[in-house]
Amino acid sequence: MDIEVLGGLAVTENGVPVTPTAPKPRQVLALLALHADQVVPVAMLIEELWGERPPRSARTTLQTYILQLRELIAGALAHDPQGSVPRTAKDVLRTLPGGYFLQTSGGASDVREFERLAGMGYRAMDADDFAGAARRLREALTLWSGAALVDIQPGPQLEMEIRRLEESRLCALYQRIEADLRLGRHRELVGELTVLVSRYRTHENLHGQFMLALHRSGRRGEALDVYQRLRTSLVRDLGLEPSVALRRLQRSILMTGPDTLLAETPAPAAQRLTRTG
Repeated sequence: MDIEVLGGLAVTENGVPVTPTAPKPRQVLALLALHADQVVPVAMLIEELWGERPPRSARTTLQTYILQLRELIAGALAHDPQGSVPRTAKDVLRTLPGGYFLQTSGGASDVREFERLAGMGYRAMDADDFAGAARRLREALTLWSGAALVDIQPGPQLEMEIRRLEESRLCALYQRIEADLRLGRHRELVGELTVLVSRYRTHENLHGQFMLALHRSGRRGEALDVYQRLRTSLVRDLGLEPSVALRRLQRSILMTGPDTLLAETPAPAAQRLTRTG
């Protein structure tokens, strides 16, 4: 079974789509897909579908949705190549004590591949292999075709998972830009960062990288303007001043030239704000 969630939901068995069209079964499949090869508790699925006030028929209705998914899987299993080990829909979507288990049998998962590539990128950064880090993180980010599960109406469980995935994406993006800055690609980054800081108006790390890219491109005045706009947004929207690291970066831009400015952008551990505003 192959699973894609970094964009629209797409689940296939033997290359045959098994993604339902009805909203509730899609939610069930999305949550099972995000936790593929793990038991997903019945209580988690019920909360996803109905929140804190499920109907009395919640378990029975959930079983109906599981049956509908198994019917789709059964149709896809009919396309198994000759000579493969016979499987049934109940082998793929299993009922286990306390919940359900979606078995991928070694199929592809874009989330797992993203995490694998991003992890390689982070390790390359730790080893000061900035070219390797930029390459791996760029590969990881290309797996995203849009917001995670963009075509799903999420309940509380999926909303939490979508936020987690978006944080992972932002972290990989930040580190990829950091690697590119270390490689001297500041002019190439200006356009991309212009868009990003417009979208993430209070994201201090991205603003710090934008300031650095502008300053190293000989655009010190614009870099300082970025700081002032960020400070205005932080004070107005959140009642906060920029972090110490960002204030230090502003002072460095005021005092040094682009060729001598050290990369003093805030580290990921110091990231304080990722709201879009």
